[in-house]
Amino acid sequence: MEVVAFAAIFLLSLTIFLRRMARVAATILRSKPDPGRAFAKPGVRAWEFVRDVLFQWKVIRNRPLAGVAHAFVFWGFCAFSLVTVDHLLRGVGGFWLDGRAGVIGALWFRIAFLFSNLVAVSIAGLAARRFLLRPRWLGEKVSLESGLIAGLIFALMITYMAEYLGYGGKLNWWLHTAALLVFLPLLPNTKHLHLILSPFSVLLKHEGFAEVAPLASDDDFGLDTGKDITRISALQAYSCVECGRCMEQCPAHLTGKSLNPKQIALGFREYLKQNGARSEKPLIGVHLAEEAVFQCTTCGACEAACPVGVQHLPLIIGLRRGAVNTGKWEDERGGELFLKLERNGNPLGMSSLERDKFIQKNALPVYDGSQEYLLWLGCMGSYDPQGRETVLALAEVMKHVGATFGVLKKEKCSGDSARRLGNDLAFQQLAEFNLGQMKAAGVKKILSICPHCVRTIGVDWREFGASYEVEHHSELIARHMKKLPAGRGTAQVVYHDPCYLGRYRGTYREPRAVAAIAGRVGEASRHAERSFCCGAGGGLVFLGEEKGKRVSHERAEELVAAGAEVIAAACPFCHTMFRDALPAIAPGREPRLADIAQLAAERVRVPLH
Repeated sequence: MEVVAFAAIFLLSLTIFLRRMARVAATILRSKPDPGRAFAKPGVRAWEFVRDVLFQWKVIRNRPLAGVAHAFVFWGFCAFSLVTVDHLLRGVGGFWLDGRAGVIGALWFRIAFLFSNLVAVSIAGLAARRFLLRPRWLGEKVSLESGLIAGLIFALMITYMAEYLGYGGKLNWWLHTAALLVFLPLLPNTKHLHLILSPFSVLLKHEGFAEVAPLASDDDFGLDTGKDITRISALQAYSCVECGRCMEQCPAHLTGKSLNPKQIALGFREYLKQNGARSEKPLIGVHLAEEAVFQCTTCGACEAACPVGVQHLPLIIGLRRGAVNTGKWEDERGGELFLKLERNGNPLGMSSLERDKFIQKNALPVYDGSQEYLLWLGCMGSYDPQGRETVLALAEVMKHVGATFGVLKKEKCSGDSARRLGNDLAFQQLAEFNLGQMKAAGVKKILSICPHCVRTIGVDWREFGASYEVEHHSELIARHMKKLPAGRGTAQVVYHDPCYLGRYRGTYREPRAVAAIAGRVGEASRHAERSFCCGAGGGLVFLGEEKGKRVSHERAEELVAAGAEVIAAACPFCHTMFRDALPAIAPGREPRLADIAQLAAERVRVPLH
């Protein structure tokens, strides 16, 4: 009779679980196929799977104590997989691991017993953290669902330990079975669904960091309605664990803006739950706010921090594309920016004659195909006074180390702001114009002072057939450091990591090596991959901020607090933001702000002995 009762309860639990999982799977599979997304670089994907799923690297890295506790829970579940099968088979008189008689079975049960202790302690600690300490990243509301799941996991561990030690007998077996069969059907309807989906999310995520996929067809405008949600985006939305690591790193959220990257993922999930895949209802509205979407600096901190493979930036930029390409975004400043790009070829609205005058006045050579590098000036290098100083400093260093270069006769914006704000037509027109100029000039290698241009030319232009080798000036100078006069300055230096050079490109060591020319390089409280954005990215340098504290002020305060005499920059947008922020937050005592190219040029002019 007990066998029949167990079989009935087990089948009921399994049926509910499978039906709920089937609804989730059907929603994901009915979503739009991801265009041109082949399963490329299997070796890289396999390594990321091992690192992020099996070793729980991202879970542990940013929150070591809580991360290790989560990792023990995950590893415990892995260890319990065979034990659970064995436990269920015993309900019908069978076995899997041959009880404790076999060597392998005995060893596995010992491992499971060890992990049951670790999991019990870990889940109790995590529950105390969630319900007593209540960090705001986890959400302001007390989650009864999380409490129930934590209680069930704790019960599973305690009852297993009792069974292993020979206590409780059949009653304990039934208690363990009850906890297990209640836990199973709850998974698909809670955030704990990530236990099943996140390994697939990590393995199948889009190749590259913050990748923006080309529009699939003429009637593809981005993420406008539910029919535009792709399978990978849906999978990632359902995989979100709601840990808040993304919002903990988001500069917009931390400075009082509406944007919360966690709510972006959850907004997609709630939309799919309520409307299903292929819905014609607009995405921006009930669950996703237009204001929040356009507050993103595209710094990528959210995507870099996510432990379950959610790629927030394709979602955010996709929503921007849907709003801009369909004409639904009616922001006056955005309209002015796009008009400047269309009429003047740059977001500053400057005449190309100003660029010509700058080139002629400073006798910058024009690229003729014989030089090693095309020196890409970019908008800031062409028109901004500080950007021009950086270009001239770089030119001075290049001449000293023997690197030949030339500039294009005609050059328009790379299209970075248009791409990040979602204007695909403007981006295409700018990219195709510049590609035409480069092809005519016979360009092979490109050097730029702007990480945004490096990313846009090196990655986004591939959509139109570009395949240029593009380098940031920090990389070139670092490679030629031995050709610079020896010696080091005595200043205290702090280097600010630009998002598009660090997280996007993975360049951290080279700019620090160049910054060390001026003296000893220290670090801000947030640096390298966890560096805090300057606030310029995503086109916001041209749109401004209307709510909360300025992102640039927040970051400038961190840089000043590092106690440096010199703040070394490696991006003209960062330089612009700090040039405005420093006098506001440290009037009369602001550190010197300089691009690393300027520091290198000073060494060339005045060698230290």
